[in-house]
Amino acid sequence: MREVEYRSIGVPLEEYELTRGDHRRQKRSEEISESVRLQVEEDILKCRTDPASAERGRQAFENVAKLMQSFKKADHEIMRWRVRLHCGHIMEMETHYTYTDPLSAGSYGRRCSECGGDRQTIVAFEPIGLRGSLPKAAEHLPPPPPKNPTRPDLEQRVKSLGKENERLRTKLSG
Repeated sequence: MREVEYRSIGVPLEEYELTRGDHRRQKRSEEISESVRLQVEEDILKCRTDPASAERGRQAFENVAKLMQSFKKADHEIMRWRVRLHCGHIMEMETHYTYTDPLSAGSYGRRCSECGGDRQTIVAFEPIGLRGSLPKAAEHLPPPPPKNPTRPDLEQRVKSLGKENERLRTKLSG
C-alpha cells in the first residue's frame, strides 16, 4: 500500500464562516442539480414514448450497477473523512485511500443527513483515518508494478525533454 499525504481544509468541528467562494460553489452546485433534474424529466418523457428503449436503458444501468458492486474494497483501502457542508452540518464520508482529499475523489457535494439539503457543497474537511488496518500478510507484499504510461503522457514527456534539450544546447553554445 503506498503512502498518501492527505490534505485538509479548515477544521470541520470548529466555527466556520462561509466565504464568497463557498457561496459561489454552492450556487453552481444547485444550478447543476436543477439542470440534471430537468434532464431526468426529459428522459422520463422519452421512456414513456419508447418503452423498448427504456427497458434497454434500465438493463444497461443494472449491469453497470452490478459491475460497480463487484469492486468492493477492503477496509484498509477506505479513508474516512469528516466534512462540514455548506448548510453548516458535519458528517462523515468515505473515499478510496488513494485520494488526497474528498474533493479530488469527486465528492464536491452531498445530501445532508440532518437537514435534508440536497447537493450541499463541502466547505471544510479533514481525514479521520482508514476504516480498517492492513492485514499482516499484506504488509510484506511488494508494491504493484507501475502502470504503463499513456500516449498523452509519453507525448508530454517527449515535449518536455525536447525543451530541456534545447535549453541545454542554448546554454552550451552561449
